Amino acid sequence: MIGRLTGVVAEKAPPQILMDCHGVGYEVWVPMSTFYHLPAVGERTTLLTHFVVREDAQILFGFLSAGERDAFRQLIKISGVGPRTALGILSGLSVSDLAQAIQSQEADFLVKIPGIGKKTAERLLLELKGKLDWLGESTGLDKKGPQGEKADVLQALVALGYSEKEAQLALKSLPLELSVSEGIKWALKSLST
Repeated sequence: MIGRLTGVVAEKAPPQILMDCHGVGYEVWVPMSTFYHLPAVGERTTLLTHFVVREDAQILFGFLSAGERDAFRQLIKISGVGPRTALGILSGLSVSDLAQAIQSQEADFLVKIPGIGKKTAERLLLELKGKLDWLGESTGLDKKGPQGEKADVLQALVALGYSEKEAQLALKSLPLELSVSEGIKWALKSLST
């Protein structure tokens, strides 16, 4: 129902933020991976969203990247994993780390996340096998070095309103030696031509 919000970050109170979108304030639950990359209060951003409607609540979850939202959607399909648990998983692991843990079938890696026991970790590994492989390849979220800088540039472009596909195309020829701020400038020039 609500797929994306573009507006001003009005308040930050982890794991929630308040986004002012033309005078309407939306309370949005975000994973810590998104929270840490949000701009300061008073600045504009764009979040991809997932809207959950229950008998007792209507909750909006927000993500800076399509990879995070897709991982969230895969997680909540699993029996026993609700939206808050999925948010906790994405707060404890980057999407690429989650995809790598599932690909290598490392239950011990998932058990380190608060609220995830051995049985839930094993269920996650079983039900997500093969479903997140492409997410780990397409996002280098939270990795250090040139790939991590590329991920930061990607997230900045998405926050500026570009689709993840457009941002990925702009980053294909991004020189590795650029800093994040130089990379953003380079990518914006590339997108404007």
